[in-house]
Amino acid sequence: MKDYEVIEHTADIGIRVKAKDPASLFKSAGLAMFDIIAEAPHQLSGSAIQQEISIKQEAGNLEELLVFWLNELLSLSNTKELIFFDFKVNKLEGDSLQALAFGRPAKDCKVNVEIKAATYHGLRIWQESGLWQAEVIFDV
Repeated sequence: MKDYEVIEHTADIGIRVKAKDPASLFKSAGLAMFDIIAEAPHQLSGSAIQQEISIKQEAGNLEELLVFWLNELLSLSNTKELIFFDFKVNKLEGDSLQALAFGRPAKDCKVNVEIKAATYHGLRIWQESGLWQAEVIFDV
């Protein structure tokens, strides 16, 4: 079961993510974004080598950090021609993040949608009923 849902937006795509803690929320937001972008093949070819990339981000607040994180993933995906399929958030303290992103060559995946950027429009992070939640709108 997915820990996110796609939310309606006139011209763009939005997600609502739920997780037990902020680190899991950031991981789930990254997974949701790349789940929208592409589908990984069930059988990977020999060229589908997994790559690991270290990411460090700092921001003024948690919402800004989430946008920076998602946009950094998009930038790395484009420049390195990778589709990310997993993340490990090693440290999320205050407004600072250290994580690993695991990707495979984009040529081995079926790309569905090009997401240009995570935006600040409608951006929210909150706690409700013991869960951390976020809403993010992507510019497509």
